[in-house]
Amino acid sequence: MLYSVRGKLIHKEPYLAVVECGGVGFKCITTTNTLAKLGETGSEVTLYTYLHVREDVLDLFGFAEMGELNCFKMLLSVSGVGPKVALAILSDLTPERFALCVAANDTKTITKAQGVGAKLAQRIVLELKDKLKTADMPTTLSGEAFSGVSAAIGGNAGEAVSALVVLGYSQADAAKAVSGLSPELPSAELIRQALKYLSAHM
Repeated sequence: MLYSVRGKLIHKEPYLAVVECGGVGFKCITTTNTLAKLGETGSEVTLYTYLHVREDVLDLFGFAEMGELNCFKMLLSVSGVGPKVALAILSDLTPERFALCVAANDTKTITKAQGVGAKLAQRIVLELKDKLKTADMPTTLSGEAFSGVSAAIGGNAGEAVSALVVLGYSQADAAKAVSGLSPELPSAELIRQALKYLSAHM
């Protein structure tokens, strides 16, 4: 329904930002990570949005980056995870860090988020792991792009591709974004640079 809102930031408080667009203020529920990126009130901002519909309430969520929105929606697909828990996780972890936790089965780090116990963290990892199929790299890539990733699939590049799939990108797009980067970079940096590439080219 709403893809994004762009306008003046007129108010912010913990987990909430209000963006004025054409004289209308949109109240967006958000993470502490997004709030930290928005700057001071009065600045021009863009938030990528998600409308959560319940029986008697419409809640609008907004995120500074598409990767964070994708991660939020991915978390909502896990049984037992609602918007409150998803926000808590993404306030404690960046999308890159969360995706790496899933790829590495690091449930302990996920449990540091408020309201997330060991069983729920395990369920999150198990359900999202189904989206990680890096053993079957996309054959739609050819030449240097494919070989650059497949050669390092057991290392940081492969971990980065897996993490990008967790964030909702296709294997083909994830592999293409990572293929042009140095496999010597840390996984988190590979993901960060790949997300920047994907945002500019998709």
